[in-house]
Formats: sequence, structure tokens, C-alpha cells
Amino acid sequence: MGTPHNEAAPGAFAKTVLMPGDPLRAKFIAETFLEDAKLVNNVRGIQGYTGTYKGTPVSVMASGMGIPSIGIYSYELFHFYDVDNIIRVGSAGAISPKLKLRDVVMAQAACTDSDYAKQYGLPGTFAPIADFKLLETAVAVARRMGVEPPVGNLFSSDAFYNKAGRTLDWGAMGVLAIEMETAALYCNAAEAGKRALTICTISDSLVTGEELPPADRQSTFTQMMAIALETAVEMAK
Repeated sequence: MGTPHNEAAPGAFAKTVLMPGDPLRAKFIAETFLEDAKLVNNVRGIQGYTGTYKGTPVSVMASGMGIPSIGIYSYELFHFYDVDNIIRVGSAGAISPKLKLRDVVMAQAACTDSDYAKQYGLPGTFAPIADFKLLETAVAVARRMGVEPPVGNLFSSDAFYNKAGRTLDWGAMGVLAIEMETAALYCNAAEAGKRALTICTISDSLVTGEELPPADRQSTFTQMMAIALETAVEMAK
């Protein structure tokens, strides 16, 4: 089998895949949390691993940056590798003054300036939303860990360096944070009849100008990772 972007054998991925953007973060999760983790894909350096967490099979694979990239990898996992749940674990920039650095945020839905959903030919505007069972499970897991995660809208942008400079306008509409992948992931899950959820850690704030160094983004978002892994265990029951 395999695809142009994934050399893994059939059955190489677990039913739940954690999907960070950074391949080094995928490697960190596999080496830190998974038992007997095996590298199952490394095409283009997009590392994918499968192992177990508390006895439950779990995979982790990078998505790369941006909607086109996660659009490819999540589509292939859903359609060619029989993955049922993808949990994006990434970083996001706060555009709400209510958020602070290292807050764990869950995306109930995703606004976007991308045309990704136009491919479906719908006579209107599609609203990409999380799977409620995944979201409900993740919130319950977080609360058991003593975390009360903000839940709401994220903004999935096609541009990191945005010349218009109006990103904070989304914050005025109650959008919590900005990132670059969730809208495509939620679209792909809806089209495939599968489940998806984004859990992000706030790495910087467009409101205050604060930011975490890149090394922290790679290796210290362990609370977010633990919530996602515990959610994978719950979904397997």
C-alpha cells in the first residue's frame, strides 16, 4: 500500500493519531510517552510512530505547517489507513485577552480565511466543527487532571505573515486564538465521517506580545500531550 506521502504498511497506524505540526514534537511524544514506539513513516521527514500508552495502541505523526499540509496527511490517515480519530496537538497564538501563555485551549470550531471547503461544492459556507464525543471526552480528561480548558473558536489562517494586520478583529468576535491547520482537519473528518479535535497550547499572544522560545514549543507542552493521550485511551474503551 502506501501513498505518495506515507510509506507505512496497512494497519501500521492505531485508531487514534496525535498530530503535532512539528516532526520533532512527534518524535518527542513517541519517545516520552509511548511504549515500544516504532517509526512507521518518514517520507519527507514527516515522522510517524505507533506504540502503546497505558496498554492502548496510539500513533503520533506530524502534519507539517498549514492547511494544505495537514489536509494531505489527515486525508490519507482517514481514507487509506482506517484511522478513526485525529487529535491535533499544536501551538496557537492568543487573540483573546482572556488567555495567557501555556493555556491549553480546545477548538470547538474553526473560522478560516482559507478556501479549502470550496472543493465540496456546497451552496454556502461550511462551518468546520470538532467531533463532540472527542471534545466532551477531552474536556472531562482535562478536568480530572485539574485543568479547566477554554473551549471555543480558533482561527485557521492561510498566512503567518499577514500584511492586512487585522487578526485581532477575530478576537473581537470571541475567537480565542490563531493557528494554521484546524479548519482543514475538521473538514476532512466531516467528509470522511470520522472524528477530529484540536488541542492547542498558547505559545504567544498577539494581545500582549509575549512568546515562548521555540525549544519550549517542541518539548514542554506536556500537559496538552497528556490530555490527548488520556483521551485516546478513553476513546478506545
